[in-house]
Amino acid sequence: MTSTESIESGAGQPTVAAVVIGRNEGARLVACLASVSTNVSRFVYVDSGSTDGSVSEARRAGALVVELDMSRPFTAARARNAGLAALGPGVDLVQFVDGDCRLASGWIDRAVGFFAATPEAVAVCGRLHEIDVEASIYNRLCDWEWDTPVGRAEACGGIAMMRARSLAAVGGFREDLIAGEEPDLCQRLISEGGEIWRIDAPMGFHDAAIHRFGQWWRRNVRAGHAFAQVGGLHPGLYSAARRRMVFWGAVLPVAAMAGALWLPPVVLLVAALYAASWGRATLRFARIGYAPVNAFKAGLLLTLSKFCNLQGALTYHLRRLRGKTSRIMEYK
Repeated sequence: MTSTESIESGAGQPTVAAVVIGRNEGARLVACLASVSTNVSRFVYVDSGSTDGSVSEARRAGALVVELDMSRPFTAARARNAGLAALGPGVDLVQFVDGDCRLASGWIDRAVGFFAATPEAVAVCGRLHEIDVEASIYNRLCDWEWDTPVGRAEACGGIAMMRARSLAAVGGFREDLIAGEEPDLCQRLISEGGEIWRIDAPMGFHDAAIHRFGQWWRRNVRAGHAFAQVGGLHPGLYSAARRRMVFWGAVLPVAAMAGALWLPPVVLLVAALYAASWGRATLRFARIGYAPVNAFKAGLLLTLSKFCNLQGALTYHLRRLRGKTSRIMEYK
């Protein structure tokens, strides 16, 4: 049998389908659908209240379109589950794609071949590149964020191929998560004996389109929300990130304020710690090829991100204490 022979039944070609989700992605969605349509047997586009013609573009591209009921809160998890339901039975592998991404040529074949060679794998992702790293330092940081280690992983992002039967076995994505739904799903898949893999292959191209500081801040607030909410479900996940945001975002500022009142040298010590963190991060980016000015900016943003993360975590905990449902946090 070849590497693309049936993964689930052991004969014939595996059935590969795709679920694309989006809202007001415009030309990015058109490019996304074009990269998907020729590589899968069928694909679904799930729309979360677009007003820009996305639905008609998806139908023109040949997608089965699902328009989510606007009376319920939108989440990426809800959209992906709706796409899975619309695909119906008879699908072996599902490629998930966000509407602001396009798949790399050859990715589908590489992922299918990996599944055939690795029976324990239930989710596979590759290298996601940012389309325009020169557009802003924020886009450049997204590209750095996508470059995670190759091999077995604890989680993958929203752009990945997964076994349909494994998804069904754990009940799909948790729809109450406004961020971090993929790591949560991966942890549940792992608990059932599955393996998450990142392979050394180009997977796709992402268009973050972050050009303003406020967009970057909101994106990192959302990350902090995920650190808190998903970390509560899986304590071993994001533990280091939670420690960092508490130490740099809360403990040190409180120490500085207390020092300003009772022990002024503490303020200087705190300032020195932040400066050292900034400097360390700047050197880190310089070592991987960032120009000095970009390394300087990236180091500063990485240091500031702990405050955004803490804001997101506090937002989650406050809403939970008040019995309120978390709402989606958009940055575009």
